[in-house]
Amino acid sequence: MSRVDFVSRLHKKTGRNYLERVLNYDKAECAMIARQFARDYWDGERQYGYGGYKYDGRWRPIAQDMAEYYRMEAGQKVLDVGCGKAFLLYELSQVVPGLEVAGIDISSYAIDNTKEEVKGFLRVGNARELPYEDNSFDLVYSITTLHNLCVYDLKQAVQEIERVSRKNSYIVVESYRNEREKVN
Repeated sequence: MSRVDFVSRLHKKTGRNYLERVLNYDKAECAMIARQFARDYWDGERQYGYGGYKYDGRWRPIAQDMAEYYRMEAGQKVLDVGCGKAFLLYELSQVVPGLEVAGIDISSYAIDNTKEEVKGFLRVGNARELPYEDNSFDLVYSITTLHNLCVYDLKQAVQEIERVSRKNSYIVVESYRNEREKVN
């Protein structure tokens, strides 16, 4: 398995004040609200999640890199597991016209608040039980989603990603570099 990094440059641009989030807010309460993956997580205050996750084109360079790396072309099928508001799927559909996209996320709020161009290709569901046939997709990816699962569900989710992929899969799992980031 090779290491391919499409997203680090995007995440390095995100401004986060880790200390403020740990010191000024009840982290446990914020986490409980965030784990609902509803409005507060996506478009509420920053301590609960994104602090307003609107389409701004930031995923376009990642879509271009992925399309080039995986040699995507019209007619191929791509699945985003944990698609959220599906901005990367939207960008992939623009970069590769004719690409067949699908997305699944546990958050009905995210899917209800995505771009209209991809809304019809998304569904509410979870990574442990992907409602697709074996070998359905040329590329299945999951970016910063699987870390939300309990350890005992993680193996099943990875197996599901492999099951529905006929060719390629790409998984990004968030981690931490030091104890301060671990706590946050």
